[in-house]
Amino acid sequence: MKIYNLLALVLFFSGTVLGQKVHHKLSMPAPETHYFHVETTLTDFDEEELVIVMPVWTPGSYLVREFPKNVNLVRAKDEKGNKLEVKKVSKNKWQIDKGNANKVTVNYEVYAFELTVRTSFLDKTHGYINGTSIFTFPENHIDLGGNLTIIPHSSFKTITAPLEESKEGFSTDNNAKTFVFDSFDHLADSPIEIGNQETFTFEAAGTKHNVAIYGPGNYDIERLKVDMAKIVESTTAVFGQNPNKEYWFIIHNTDSRGGGLEHMNSTTLHVNRWTYSGDAYLSFLSLVAHEYFHIWNVKRLRPANLVEYDYSNENYTDLLWVMEGFTSYYDELILRRAGFYSEEDYLNVFKNTINYVEGTPGNRVQPVAHSSYDAWIKSYRPNENSRNTGISYYSKGAMLAHAIDAMIIKKFKGKKSLDEFMQLLYKKFYEEENSGMTPAQFKATLEDFLGDNLDDFFKNYVYGIETIPYASYFKDLGLTIEKVRETRTSLGISMSSKEGKVIIDRVQSNSEGEKAGLSPNDEVIAFNGFRVDVRSLHDFLGELPVGTEFNLIIARGDQLMSIDAKMGTIDAPRYEFSYEEHKLGTYWLRKK
Repeated sequence: MKIYNLLALVLFFSGTVLGQKVHHKLSMPAPETHYFHVETTLTDFDEEELVIVMPVWTPGSYLVREFPKNVNLVRAKDEKGNKLEVKKVSKNKWQIDKGNANKVTVNYEVYAFELTVRTSFLDKTHGYINGTSIFTFPENHIDLGGNLTIIPHSSFKTITAPLEESKEGFSTDNNAKTFVFDSFDHLADSPIEIGNQETFTFEAAGTKHNVAIYGPGNYDIERLKVDMAKIVESTTAVFGQNPNKEYWFIIHNTDSRGGGLEHMNSTTLHVNRWTYSGDAYLSFLSLVAHEYFHIWNVKRLRPANLVEYDYSNENYTDLLWVMEGFTSYYDELILRRAGFYSEEDYLNVFKNTINYVEGTPGNRVQPVAHSSYDAWIKSYRPNENSRNTGISYYSKGAMLAHAIDAMIIKKFKGKKSLDEFMQLLYKKFYEEENSGMTPAQFKATLEDFLGDNLDDFFKNYVYGIETIPYASYFKDLGLTIEKVRETRTSLGISMSSKEGKVIIDRVQSNSEGEKAGLSPNDEVIAFNGFRVDVRSLHDFLGELPVGTEFNLIIARGDQLMSIDAKMGTIDAPRYEFSYEEHKLGTYWLRKK
């Protein structure tokens, strides 16, 4: 989605009138090398020095990933085949001295061997494209559309792309297909799967849904058709309409779990291949709901600072607690509405999330608005101290969404919920103004909707670190929330076994472990003179009352050290729920 300002419209108009053209050709002649070959033809550009730009990040994943690091030598020639000089002018920009050439052909190769939803991948089994990590655009012409021709390897029979096929009569030799994109944003927002993936379709919410699955797994296509349709219907019901006539799911079944990434009319899901049964299947459906909810919240309703992307730099906002947090709230609520969760199941998920948030030391250090802003430097770069200093805008944002939903339900006596507020935001800041929203606009709109001043709410819980008063928000919905514990006995260390060694992974702030001088990566060799493994050390520590002194022998690198410590307590709030059926609670926990 591109929201044009006046300058963008002028550039688009001039590009159309002057006949400027962009045509990318993507091939993969030797997939075992993991290199995609890119040929970009730029026609009728006036600039004598033409600069091409490759993004350094991908929208929806807030980390500078330095995609140009995977690009080999960039070469260029004119329409007569004469070599043109190419200069690297920054980490992600190349200047082509084209002179008066009418057509410039640029060639380069991209190494692609990182299979995630944010990156690109190629081997002998399949290829996967994230446009930001493969393609470039001519500087100052980001709004210019063009064509993409994909020439698959001879062993790959299927191309799945959420793009319209060109009707201009491009060659189909070697099973090539040519697609049309409206702008670089459109191309970048269109993930592509190339290989021998299994495909199927289903209809839901008036929309055709295409599913492409790479990799073996324990999935049942007929079950997926039914269950994914339920998720689609329940998600669409939140907003009352679906903006897409057609939608694509690309699913990668692998040996690990990697999450999802949203796009305007598609998503990529990276899941464990055995995720399609038991509790893991519910997690998969929650992921489907999360990414599908992003059709509205993130891809169309956006923070104002993310309306027009700067692909060369970080794009900051402190609204990720709304964009991702509210989406996280709904990805579980939708499972309740779609009938996958009972009331008890849903309330247990809610309780577990509260206990996770309130049990995270960083929740008492970092405001959730700061967590949103710091996504670029913290969320995707965790270290051994992250839990002490940060909180997830996903989970904390979901807790704030719970509280706001409860406020709305109580205010309107079960006639309105957060659904109606999301519809209002979508209508105002996407459909009518097409502008995105600022934090101030979000707050003011919520205050107008509720008819209440929310200065204290935002000061204390969004921009502050005070504990959300869960009990007071939910008592009128029939849910009693009680804090049953403030602290627990603990040395304040987390440990794991690595190559048979007991290694300290984390040390909690202000714990007795920290006071004794224990550090991450220390190897614990002995407890009170006895050699230990992870299990025996856990058992020894678990038997100690608060205040008990003991000795540890550790290795820090090659140096042996004797550490005297004592058992203490750590902050570990815990909440329990009890629910008595209430008409407002019934409305909140309704099935649709």
